[in-house]
Amino acid sequence: MTTVAFIGLGAMGTPMVRHLLAAGHSVRAFVRRPEAAEAARALGAEPFFTPAEAARGAAVVFTNVTSSEDVRAVLLGAQGVVEGASAGTICVDHSTISPIVTREIAVQLAERCIEALDCPVSGGTAGAEAASLTIMVGGKAEVLERVRPLLALLGKTITHIGDHGAGQVAKLCNQIAQVVNIEGIAEAMRFARAQQVDTGRVLQAMATGMAGSRMLDLCGPKMVAQDFRAGIEARLHDKDFGLAGDIAAELGLALPAMQATAGQLARLMDSGWGKDDTSSLLRVLELDTAPKRG
Repeated sequence: MTTVAFIGLGAMGTPMVRHLLAAGHSVRAFVRRPEAAEAARALGAEPFFTPAEAARGAAVVFTNVTSSEDVRAVLLGAQGVVEGASAGTICVDHSTISPIVTREIAVQLAERCIEALDCPVSGGTAGAEAASLTIMVGGKAEVLERVRPLLALLGKTITHIGDHGAGQVAKLCNQIAQVVNIEGIAEAMRFARAQQVDTGRVLQAMATGMAGSRMLDLCGPKMVAQDFRAGIEARLHDKDFGLAGDIAAELGLALPAMQATAGQLARLMDSGWGKDDTSSLLRVLELDTAPKRG
């Protein structure tokens, strides 16, 4: 059995740790607060108050935090993983961050003889709970094979995309297609409701037609029921769109659907719905004046 460290016991990280423990692996968890330490112990993990301490003696270090700078800090900062990890340790980052920063971090870890894989995931908290995540991997293929048995405890589909950063590129591609789809569903529901047509029946028809999709199955019922409790918090999609938008601008890419959807996400955030589900894009449309009837 493997000793691993895990940094980021949030809504995604906690069930991932649970799966690792259930398979018999030993987990050293980084926590910030005493109550988080108690929660880690309740899971069966051993808590530590710095990433360096958590990484000490671990063969693999998992990170699942929010931003590029969060990943940089916990891996390379003061009391970071590099201060506790041994040469040959593998760092597996499940966060969704900048591919550019990912490559920079991989270079700095390599200088310490530490391997890196960017392994962002898709599937949300439901996928994390069910161990059915889709995992997109950037880094060396031979390093992936060393940790594949651990990743197989967390997800059903593990795809090696390419070198460092390629996993993050794939995840941002996933986010672009996903959230543009959610905006399209919101506009369809708004269009139907504005004409006093039963949105539930419209959804039923769409689901069996060419518009059917996983996002329609997830977000459509929430829009019909006006139930915007978070499955995936909109603020996370907004963060990811910011990353994708910055890279598109740097490359001089015109991505008009993504840019229009980014504007709607910005309005959603400004309305205070960032911790609600991204299906709240429907509410953004409803902020506008009702259509005129002639």
